[in-house]
Amino acid sequence: MNLSSYYENDAILSLGEYAKGVGRMFYLVSPKDHLYEDVDSVPNIYVQSWPYFLMFMILEHIILKLEGKKGIRLNDGITSISNGLFLEGGRLIWRGAEAYLYTWVYTHYRLIDLPWNHTATWFLAALGVDFCYYWMHRACHEIHILWAQHQVHHTSEDFNMGVGIRQSILQGWCGFTADNTLSFNYICQLMYVPLALAIPPAQFVLHHQFSYLYMFWIHTESVKTLGPLELRNTVVLQGFQIITVGDIDIQSSVPFNSIIGSNPYCIDVNYGGVLIIWDKLFGTFRPEKEGDRIVYGLIYNQPSFNPLHLQTFYTGYVVSRFHSYNNWEHKLRAVFSRPSWKPENAIRFKDMAEDPAIHTRIKYDVILPRWCSVYLLTHYALVLFGFHHLFTIHSMMPPFTVLVLTLYILGSLTVFGMILDASPRAPAYELTRCSLIIILGYFLNPAYGVINAPLQLFYLTSGLFWFIFVYKTEEIKSVKQGI
Repeated sequence: MNLSSYYENDAILSLGEYAKGVGRMFYLVSPKDHLYEDVDSVPNIYVQSWPYFLMFMILEHIILKLEGKKGIRLNDGITSISNGLFLEGGRLIWRGAEAYLYTWVYTHYRLIDLPWNHTATWFLAALGVDFCYYWMHRACHEIHILWAQHQVHHTSEDFNMGVGIRQSILQGWCGFTADNTLSFNYICQLMYVPLALAIPPAQFVLHHQFSYLYMFWIHTESVKTLGPLELRNTVVLQGFQIITVGDIDIQSSVPFNSIIGSNPYCIDVNYGGVLIIWDKLFGTFRPEKEGDRIVYGLIYNQPSFNPLHLQTFYTGYVVSRFHSYNNWEHKLRAVFSRPSWKPENAIRFKDMAEDPAIHTRIKYDVILPRWCSVYLLTHYALVLFGFHHLFTIHSMMPPFTVLVLTLYILGSLTVFGMILDASPRAPAYELTRCSLIIILGYFLNPAYGVINAPLQLFYLTSGLFWFIFVYKTEEIKSVKQGI
């Protein structure tokens, strides 16, 4: 395929589908426009919606500033986007393998054949996916090893739409299926696999994406009420932090009801995704307390803007808990019981008395020099464009090339996080990152249009800057708070 014609057609389609793209964010879609026979024909609507994610975040920031609030912090917003890219980067590497088991069960063991092109099947799939999401989300909060992946979503000390895309690289496996190397995620896949007895895989994958698009924009404090459309008001916290999830009774929207904080009354409640009816049916619904101040983030904070650290630190904690016990029953419970489990005097987080200290906790923040922020934004924009370009043409590239470029992007996001943390090691790693892209440019097929001569020159200049910076053994001068 000719790449120029590919981009031309893609641009035309994007312009014509803009209004539909906005509607997808609110689950306002026509079933007839989204009927697919097989999984391979289902578009990656989640990645296609990234421009809308950014647009909504900018709009939210403007509204917050008009209300006299701080808006979305640059470092926290970048960290949320980086974690979202970790999730999508993982999917580029897995190449759709997450849905393999679901498809296998459907192919060999389905009980009934629902027509894939019938609107009734479409609506049954929507209801079934949301029901299973409730149990998957609940499992991620109540099973320690699953919480280790899901907690990434709860690491922000702010509550804004960026939190909606702050996900674990393994969250896709938690949400869909797992292979033999990720056996602990079989617990989560069991929440969705029963649908494979009837729901065609393409409809399952489609509605799983729509569900996450809807849950993106309900993570906000900028909208306080929707008047008569509002059917409920909720909050959630679990494990090592508190979160509120946007759940509704019937297609109404209550954005501020998705919260991520540290108040015990928010724990173990409101697990629903699009419909809150499941929480009401299974006794996990709890309304938000009027006038109560929600403290966002993990109960036991690990403050950082480094996405790799946020993706991995809690899994390391679970492993250490496993090794800390000699009794095999205790070892297994440390992995598969709720996050607060202990051999003696175990108490659920929701039953703990609220620690007054959480209301005086200072948010983690790092104030970088202006030059450093400008540099970071420039290079971050290049990486975002590079990811979009890679996603657009990855199907035409060898798997090994996709793997190398994806790892480079994830490594770049990690280095950016180290710069945001003002890590003493950040200058040396940034020098290495700039050097690597120049080397990669010599080995990549020019037809991919990934790294051209002007870009190589730009990175060479950036690398020379950091070489001088490292040679002078300087660190990024910054002001840190809340550590």
